[in-house]
Amino acid sequence: MKFIAEINVMPHKEILDPQGKAVTKSMVNLGLNEIQNVRIGKHITLEIESPDQESARAKVDEACRKLLANLIMESYDFTLRQA
Repeated sequence: MKFIAEINVMPHKEILDPQGKAVTKSMVNLGLNEIQNVRIGKHITLEIESPDQESARAKVDEACRKLLANLIMESYDFTLRQA
């Protein structure tokens, strides 16, 4: 079976996010003063071939832990659906 994973990787709330701070300041320059505390992360989509959803979920979790997210500075979550 083929599955599609939608993965979100974000910096931990305790970690300084310089990219997010720069975008927050730019919002003020654009007159969008109501927008604050922007955090910038990554969105990753991937396809995985697996016999069932449980093993697909385990493989996506392993990919996140080993490669896609730096667990010292980032957290991740994902959804998995059948293609």
